[in-house]
Amino acid sequence: MFSKVNIVPRWLIFIIDLMICLISLGAAYFIRYNFDITDLDVIFFSRSALVTIAINIVVFLSVKSYSGIIRYTSAQDTLRILFAVVLSSAILFVLNVTILAFSAKMLISNIIVVVYGLVSFVLLITYRILIKYFFTYVKNLHLDKMRVVIYGAGEAGVATKRTFDHDNRVNKNIVAFVDDDVRKVGKTIDGVRILDAKELRLLISNREIDELIFASFSIPIEVKNEIVDACLAYDVVVLNIPPSNVWIDGKLQSSQIQNLNIEDLLNRKTIEIDVEGIRSQIKNKRILITGAAGSIGSEIVRQLLKFEPSLIILNDQSETALHDLYLELEESSQNANYHAAVGDARDINRMEYLFQTYKPHFVYHAAAYKHVPLMEDNPCEAIKTNVMGTKILADLSVKYGVRKFVMISTDKAVNPTNIMGASKRIAEIYVQSLNNTLINQNHIFSNGLSYINDLNVKPITKFITTRFGNVLGSNGSVIPRFKHQIEKGGPVTVTHPEITRYFMTIPEACRLVLEAGNMGVGGEIYIFDMGKSVKIVELAKKMIRLAGLIPNQDIKIQYSGLRPGEKLFEELLNDNENTMPTHHHKIMIGKVREYIFNDVEQHIYKLINCAKSNDNRQVVVMMKQLVQEYKSNNSIYEELDHTDEKN
Repeated sequence: MFSKVNIVPRWLIFIIDLMICLISLGAAYFIRYNFDITDLDVIFFSRSALVTIAINIVVFLSVKSYSGIIRYTSAQDTLRILFAVVLSSAILFVLNVTILAFSAKMLISNIIVVVYGLVSFVLLITYRILIKYFFTYVKNLHLDKMRVVIYGAGEAGVATKRTFDHDNRVNKNIVAFVDDDVRKVGKTIDGVRILDAKELRLLISNREIDELIFASFSIPIEVKNEIVDACLAYDVVVLNIPPSNVWIDGKLQSSQIQNLNIEDLLNRKTIEIDVEGIRSQIKNKRILITGAAGSIGSEIVRQLLKFEPSLIILNDQSETALHDLYLELEESSQNANYHAAVGDARDINRMEYLFQTYKPHFVYHAAAYKHVPLMEDNPCEAIKTNVMGTKILADLSVKYGVRKFVMISTDKAVNPTNIMGASKRIAEIYVQSLNNTLINQNHIFSNGLSYINDLNVKPITKFITTRFGNVLGSNGSVIPRFKHQIEKGGPVTVTHPEITRYFMTIPEACRLVLEAGNMGVGGEIYIFDMGKSVKIVELAKKMIRLAGLIPNQDIKIQYSGLRPGEKLFEELLNDNENTMPTHHHKIMIGKVREYIFNDVEQHIYKLINCAKSNDNRQVVVMMKQLVQEYKSNNSIYEELDHTDEKN
């Protein structure tokens, strides 16, 4: 019956409040006369009651103390009621003082006014709390309630509990808070105990809880991973609350408390970078970013804006993605100067127009084709974009006096087994050898750079390469694909049971790119510390469990076989390379084989012409001639390696 009761009308709450005030006044008289009311003047009491009710009618209507929903009574409602009681008592006191000033008898004894105020406040709050708990009890009476522990007894944890208290659609019973702050342990919040975080594993292993909600943003990632692993082992659902800056109107909604994302477990500590050093380089400078609408390029844009460049030129061939980025910047960036320039890095005329018009001081080259299977089917396009596009931008950077050219490369360029990785390695070779020849041979160019020979260009450009592995959430990466497959009900497809990959968050990778660009003096290939490699099948299983499902029962895992050009283990260095440390513990300098620029340029010039004629086979042959460690894997071009071995 009570479960069908809707929100009580305000007028009824208003009447109940007035009745409570009348009862409180009677109780005050009762207490004042030591529980003996034989001498009470009924006429005097009636006059006092009428005046008190009249004052409270005015006060309650002004303060709107009756407007709160009883079952959701909060601290704000308590303060509103306190204010109303104090105000009405103060009016009665002032009325008494006024009457005394005219030598008349007080309307109500000041002692009774004080007692009345205390009693009315207690009763007004008490009946609200009783109704609140009554409705909570009725709501949960026939529900199979989930036993929930909230990790974090701070403001976020309290907000999480009260969010569930105020939402009658959920059936969660908060059995405890856990916190690693020993000062909080043993205390209670809203009647719920705060336990030591060390006791959590015992609660999990004893199967005393059904869900765990992380409501703290300062849990070390190692600790969070250990807790999640324990939860998943005992089928405890793990949830997470979003940061407070995305709460709706400053309040957490139950719909925002969702399953923990795998990204939250792969994130690492925030990387410290030389903010002031980067700012001194970037501030008031013009910067060209190619591939600006991509996952890496767009994050570089967001991070660079913090350093107050005078202009950022956003270049990408994808009109829609670039438009989306432009709209985002319009909404989030104030007083920032940026320009969206649609254009293909392979179009030398368009690129030269951008250099000529904006004369950038720095170039961040993130434009590339990166999907391994697609490039395995389209070698010529990989060369046109990843090699020719890089060459065009590098040459123009020298021609127009760019100070630093930072190229985004990949771990797939190490001992490449596919077209994409080999094309990026060729791009690395070109920019590194170009940098070296600018330093050592005083700006000597041959065929491909003949248009530069006519200019008196001072070789000031420093070429820097950054090499790292997969980034979480990037376009086409494995995690978004797994999420989509899980949402569809499976199956989740993994190429091989033993395949592993390195992972890094997009912001983390871009911070290291900026730091490498800041410290680079030219010619370096910077290699980032990617942490430990992750077994993809274990990643898939954990994502399925985080969604509250069971691998190979609710969601099947299928092995599709290695894709063309794919290898089981990614590398950051080949067998002939080693590293040198830098002042940043996350960044190393790869000592790679050096090439003679004139030889490289001649070879690349022929390679590009071959790509323009769309001769895929010959393009791959020429790639293997330049990158001798390039051995195709699971590809139609493996036969070319066997041919070379016979020769």
